[in-house]
Amino acid sequence: MITTTEKTDAEIKNDVLAELKYEPSVLVTDIGVLVKDGAVTLNGYVTNYGEKWDAVRAAKRVSGVRAIADDINVKMSDSLCRTDGDIAAAAANRMDWITSIPKGTVQMTVTEGRIQLEGQLEWWYQKDAAENAVRYLTGVNGVTNLITIKPKLAAEDIKTAITEAFGRNAVLDAKEIHVRTSGNKVTLSGEVCNYAERDEAERVAWAAPGVYSVENELTVVWSPDED
Repeated sequence: MITTTEKTDAEIKNDVLAELKYEPSVLVTDIGVLVKDGAVTLNGYVTNYGEKWDAVRAAKRVSGVRAIADDINVKMSDSLCRTDGDIAAAAANRMDWITSIPKGTVQMTVTEGRIQLEGQLEWWYQKDAAENAVRYLTGVNGVTNLITIKPKLAAEDIKTAITEAFGRNAVLDAKEIHVRTSGNKVTLSGEVCNYAERDEAERVAWAAPGVYSVENELTVVWSPDED
């Protein structure tokens, strides 16, 4: 078990607000922060979905944050509103420019400004690239990524690849992270020191070829550096 010295909720709130202010893509004056027992709630409004996503990502970088509730609303001005047809056309054009994604493998549906991605790809980074390609388009108020990963390696090979990648990673304490595989499904358990480390472990797991899903059961147990 990792020995911890807890941050107070007030300290976490101040740090989250500071990190939001530090993030250039976020207008912090329109976002509120509530903290209870290390769980952060973000509320308020932003003018586009990309800013909402960046705000949540900024909060995840703060040490001591155990969980995040995203209650931020996207409120666009009339000049930024687009029809679903316009958004669909822009998303299709953007996807054609992504060289890492084979053409025709991703299908997109737009409903009331929300883009739904479907299809099958071989690698997680391709799935991530598809979402990144459309997240900041004008008029988008959300993205649902239902792209699946095609199985490629045996379960034991996947576990070995992920474990070795954890060992090479300068950010992660591989001894505190446990990997289980069932077919092409990966489950991560154990303890990490912050939300950013939790996300990094999940990113590394998804990067293994053939991973179909990742269940991230890692617990955030914040521990400050000892002098």
